[in-house]
Amino acid sequence: MLCRGTFQAGNVAIGDHNQCSKRFFNSVSIGCRKSLVSSCSVGARSGLVLAVATNETTKSKQMAYEPSLADRLRLGTMSEDGMSYKEKFIVRCYEVGINKTVTVETIANLLQEVGCNHAQSVGFSTDGFATTHSMRKLHLIWVTARMYIEIYKYPAWSDVVEIETWCQSEGRIGTRRDWILKDCATGEVIGRATSKWLMMNQDTRRLQKVTDEVRDELELYFPKELRLAFPEENNGSLKKIAKLEDPAEYSKLGMVPRRADLDMNQHVNNVTYIGWVLESIPQEIIDTHELETITIDYRRECQQDDVVDSLTSVEPIEDADALESHRANGSATAPKDVNKSFLHLLRLSSDGLEINRCRTEWRKKSARI
Repeated sequence: MLCRGTFQAGNVAIGDHNQCSKRFFNSVSIGCRKSLVSSCSVGARSGLVLAVATNETTKSKQMAYEPSLADRLRLGTMSEDGMSYKEKFIVRCYEVGINKTVTVETIANLLQEVGCNHAQSVGFSTDGFATTHSMRKLHLIWVTARMYIEIYKYPAWSDVVEIETWCQSEGRIGTRRDWILKDCATGEVIGRATSKWLMMNQDTRRLQKVTDEVRDELELYFPKELRLAFPEENNGSLKKIAKLEDPAEYSKLGMVPRRADLDMNQHVNNVTYIGWVLESIPQEIIDTHELETITIDYRRECQQDDVVDSLTSVEPIEDADALESHRANGSATAPKDVNKSFLHLLRLSSDGLEINRCRTEWRKKSARI
């Protein structure tokens, strides 16, 4: 139902862009704000919703916005109050891994995609990751400081996932972005995520505070009250990551960024680091477990010429009672029949400088029919 492909006389119909645009545009209600299954609301992607946040004084300007072909084809809508954005995604065959479900890298890429589409839908930059007009003028970009993802159920090929995202202030030096993932067929929440972002000068590569001018642009689209994907006290997103001590139990050394790993900000994309972290997970864990949570703290940029080492060790059990109950296993780490937790470190091979540190939790795979 959601696929855009068509068949014509036994062959795939490949129309020109104008025909495609016209065919889709005719199926859309411009004034409608409802999230449609088979099409997106152009009104919700353009000036009608923007006027909610930017006041009637800009309505005539926003109404003049002409939705692009991508705007018309995306299955995305703004919320009624303009404070969050939802988009549906079909899981493609090349996005699934050995478990026949999506990989955590796929999920991280979708989170990044819906975040950028949210920013574009309110008129922010298409030539950077959610940069505002003032940011572009001052050569400022966003960089990820922390990402936390919690996955309850992995979608499979051809499943449809709906992701909701919103952004809000995080002190004076950054912002946070949260996400909720749902199975579109059942409405079940299958994952949540949160992240912290800092502002960097693209020329000097130095961090700087969010200026009042930029904050004024952003706050038009922040929820009026604090809204968290993880409102629970002591939730996993708040847990600090202990530094992995040498020597590590597992390692993957000498990894080199590919050209395809660089993003539009001229550094290694944050999703690439997740893949590098998982390269040093022992194969027996990959065979018997699936990733449940991942926390990654980004501490240093990685450039194309850098060589990277990935180090992993089982996380020690700190709680004394838990440790006592597991001593029968002859180990100070988690027993074999429960979830596993690991500490990770990515560092430069040349001088050992820390690129990022990470923590992952893994649950036993469920039997698949």
